[in-house]
Amino acid sequence: MNKMRRFDLDWLRVLVFALLIFYHVGMFFVPWGWHIKNNTIYEWLTIPMWFLNQWRLPILFVISGMGTFYALQKRNARQFAWERLKRLLIPLAFGMLVIVPPQIYIERIAKGQFNGNYINYWPSEAFQGVYPEGNLSWHHLWFLPYLLLFSLVLIPLFLYLRNHPQNKFKSWLIKQVQNPLKIFVFIVPLYLVEALVEPFFPVTHALIGDWFTICNYILLFLFGFLLITVKDTFWQTVENYRKGFLTAGILLFSIMFFIVNVYEDSTLRHFTEAFIKVANLWSWILALFGYAAKYLNRKSNFLSYCNQAVYPFYILHQTITIIIAYYLMNLDLSLFVKGAILTIGTFGISWLLYEFLIRRIKFIRPLFGLKKRTY
Repeated sequence: MNKMRRFDLDWLRVLVFALLIFYHVGMFFVPWGWHIKNNTIYEWLTIPMWFLNQWRLPILFVISGMGTFYALQKRNARQFAWERLKRLLIPLAFGMLVIVPPQIYIERIAKGQFNGNYINYWPSEAFQGVYPEGNLSWHHLWFLPYLLLFSLVLIPLFLYLRNHPQNKFKSWLIKQVQNPLKIFVFIVPLYLVEALVEPFFPVTHALIGDWFTICNYILLFLFGFLLITVKDTFWQTVENYRKGFLTAGILLFSIMFFIVNVYEDSTLRHFTEAFIKVANLWSWILALFGYAAKYLNRKSNFLSYCNQAVYPFYILHQTITIIIAYYLMNLDLSLFVKGAILTIGTFGISWLLYEFLIRRIKFIRPLFGLKKRTY
């Protein structure tokens, strides 16, 4: 199985999760809704934030679908489902009980919605009602229940594809993937969801009733699994045409930016923007895979370390960011200084907790989605 491993996928996973930390640091400074806000808001920062928003989560679900392909190569349905439950449900439950409550506590005291120290808040108030009216939430850990749902629901399809590698659909898929234009056939279902579902079901990350998010990301998760089944055909296409995909992404994002800022909202704008949006995010995903295949498909000890650390970092990071941000929010410091403190502090404290606590203590490892220690 080691011969099948794509180290560029590991690098992309690590880099995308690292971008998530930068993104959540940025949320402290932009006008978009977030848990607490800096005393100075920077409108211009919404442009790079919006750019990242177009593809950072989509590519993460595609990568997760690809990882599922590898996980199913050495497990049956029951083993795979049990492994998913352990690695997703346990960290989610632990996160909702221990990791997320400090975020909500900080938000409540920052907004004058609670008075008292954390001992007064947890557990007596921490689990009263459902956020935002109440305090129980999975906050940034919403990715885990969605990934668990997709993994379990798609098991029958994934097993069929695994057990019938020469099916007619795969033959058709290879023909699409080997052509740099036909590979954009994947945007058709994405466009239908964006155009026809998104207007009626705004994103909530509450799972129940969050139909646009579910439909959109389960497609991307499925696409990841499908693309990895054609193996070298996909990798050769994205590597050979990476510059074209990058050019398409730059042009499409520029067009979308123009449409959003020039034309008023209308039915025509919605359907046009929806098409540009999905074509844009798919172009960036293909470009990123292409450049990763070209330059990052190599093993390293640093990558192995980061690949283990990325899940605990993801679970920890937003709580650390919000706690630090609370003590910075009203200080008269520049964006650069506050941003640097938040970034270094989040990465640094996450690393300290991971290196000296999480990875070394046997019973803590499963709480952060880590397997038994093998070193």
